[in-house]
Amino acid sequence: MSELLNYGLMAERHWREHCPRRVRELERKGLLRTALLEAQERTLDEMETLVRDLRKQGLTPQQAHDQAWEMVREKYLLLPTESPE
Repeated sequence: MSELLNYGLMAERHWREHCPRRVRELERKGLLRTALLEAQERTLDEMETLVRDLRKQGLTPQQAHDQAWEMVREKYLLLPTESPE
């Protein structure tokens, strides 16, 4: 995958607001887009696996998606706010 989709765009907005040092460092190294694509891909992959597993446990598609999102979103996309410098 080589384009930023909703998850990648969400991560970029969040990182720019809550992780400005991280963004500056990634931009300085020319790696921001790569990091965003990786976060997006990991999120999509993990969401797919979790949704499948949760469906096997009897959850509806929506319930499985919502629970998977709760489990994954802060792992790759919605990173913790950086402490002040």
